Amino acid sequence: MGCAPSTTPPAVDNRGYRLAIFDFDGTLADSFPWFVGVLNGVADRYGFNRVRAGEMDLLRSYDAQQIMRHLRVANWKLPFIANHMRRMMARDIDGIRLFDGVPEMLRLLHERGITIAIVSSNSADNIRRVLGEDSAGLVARYGCGASLFGKAAKFRRMLRVTGVSADRAIGIGDEVRDIDAARAVGMGCAAVAWGYTRGDALAARRPDRLLTRVEEIACLFGG
Repeated sequence: MGCAPSTTPPAVDNRGYRLAIFDFDGTLADSFPWFVGVLNGVADRYGFNRVRAGEMDLLRSYDAQQIMRHLRVANWKLPFIANHMRRMMARDIDGIRLFDGVPEMLRLLHERGITIAIVSSNSADNIRRVLGEDSAGLVARYGCGASLFGKAAKFRRMLRVTGVSADRAIGIGDEVRDIDAARAVGMGCAAVAWGYTRGDALAARRPDRLLTRVEEIACLFGG
């Protein structure tokens, strides 16, 4: 795997990272097309605004709070919406695939002695099914069912259970909330530009690294 220069320079010595905490949807799994396909049906069911034709690109430039305001999603509905979408994904799981290069990248990190964790609002069962037995076996910890704004608490727990200090851990995700959660606990943060949020919107939040290819992830760990 080649390590091309990242879009933004590292804020800390990336060779010191010992724990990689990944988001799942949009980071490891290419689930955005599925999400787009089901979103308006979920909107009808739970009474928030449909996404109009041509509007999705705008939404991909927003953070989670902005998306909720734009679609007029009530906060109290979020747990119900999340549970419903997890069930829908379980139904459609055979159509969800990992991004190219993800199994190889996870294997390389594992061989380098990096502890791999996943923190996601998705379910552990869905995640394991998409990963497949071999890749799922490389993940040391799962923090699943995180609420929309509950990732920081999941990150703190991962640091406790792994015994890795925050300055030796990095969160890797495709949304602004992933950056915010990592910073809230003092971890490094890498944003990937191939997921749910547009690269320019992620760059505006100045993550420690902004990556454009799966192969660049291994470079965060001294490759």
